[in-house]
Amino acid sequence: MTDTYAKPPFLGFGLGLRAQHYAEILADNPPNVDWFEVLSENYMIKGGKPLHMLDRVREQFPVVMHGVSMSIASTSPLNMDYLAQLKSLADHVQPRWLSDHLCWTGVHGKNLHDLMPVPYTEEALNHIAGRISQVQDFLGRRIAIENVSSYIEFKESEMTEWEFVAELANRADCWLLLDVNNVFVSGQNHRFSETAFIEAIPVERVVQFHLAGHSEGKSCLIDTHDQPVCDEVFDLYEKALRHFGPVSTMIERDDNIPPLAELEAELDRARNIAKGVLSPEQLRRAA
Repeated sequence: MTDTYAKPPFLGFGLGLRAQHYAEILADNPPNVDWFEVLSENYMIKGGKPLHMLDRVREQFPVVMHGVSMSIASTSPLNMDYLAQLKSLADHVQPRWLSDHLCWTGVHGKNLHDLMPVPYTEEALNHIAGRISQVQDFLGRRIAIENVSSYIEFKESEMTEWEFVAELANRADCWLLLDVNNVFVSGQNHRFSETAFIEAIPVERVVQFHLAGHSEGKSCLIDTHDQPVCDEVFDLYEKALRHFGPVSTMIERDDNIPPLAELEAELDRARNIAKGVLSPEQLRRAA
């Protein structure tokens, strides 16, 4: 039986699973994609076509689960109905790991459908670490927590975001999903060093990278996931590879979704960057 608390192996280069691409993914000539990430909430149902298609995909490809509704940083009680559905799906899918975001997503029982930031304080650190531990105990597996992009800063913060994220991973004994685009967006918005962020994160905690596109707002960058990955994010990805070594990498696209071939081309760019930074021996040892 798989040890759900052991650090998972390097999966290679993946994409988010989107319904528009089901037919091509399951065709006789499958795409040059090593694995897929699924949005947990899209499959937290009993039967039906979405789950049927997911079952077909996971027969051919490794799968990881990624959620947007755990609201791990909320001060409201954990939603045990949601966690029970998540556990049921994870038991069915047997993902290589599952993840969610370092944020809160609702208040007074209402989902805001956004990933809201937190103050980087000792109080918040203790609160969120405790909730992650509760979730991991309930699910019976270690989870990965993703850094989010942000557009405001809290005067109450007592440490940097990267100090908070690094300490949270150690205190909660969880994995990290490092979103390289989110580091870039927040770094540009708040004028901090993206390289400093990358280098402060413990290597042994990171199991996945997200690469994504963003848009330019009137006064800040906005994490929209509706554009190709820009050159600056690919440059930061190269720095991340030099620091962390082989990490399972995926392109995240949630809107304005292009043909699968265009996403494969972006993924090939990430793959080629990794080949230029990492030795074949590093990649073999990580697999």
